[in-house]
Amino acid sequence: MNLATLITQLNLENITPEIDLDRVPDIKRGYASDLLSDVMGNAPAEGVLVTVQVHLNVVAVAVHAELAAVIFALGRKPDEATRERAAQENIVLLVSQEPAFDIVGKLYALDIRGGAPCA
Repeated sequence: MNLATLITQLNLENITPEIDLDRVPDIKRGYASDLLSDVMGNAPAEGVLVTVQVHLNVVAVAVHAELAAVIFALGRKPDEATRERAAQENIVLLVSQEPAFDIVGKLYALDIRGGAPCA
């Protein structure tokens, strides 16, 4: 799914508006975890991560895991340094007011699945 469409469908706030969403690959897979070592080993490349963690290490892990975007649940927002680093690394940061469980359910309803990394 096109990331701009996903943002609209889930009523997400894009806190990295300087990133051109047309250059972000379509989102087909997702992962939800707050344990960053788990994300590094299991999140699918070009996928989206749902988490409540908002510190700088989330961006580092997103880069390492080759994620396209991170959705922060419960209205949590990272500090400006983290947001700027994400923009530099071309990782889209999104904010939802909803709990992670509800976000994942909505992603599933939009045919975004977990599982093996995208080929």
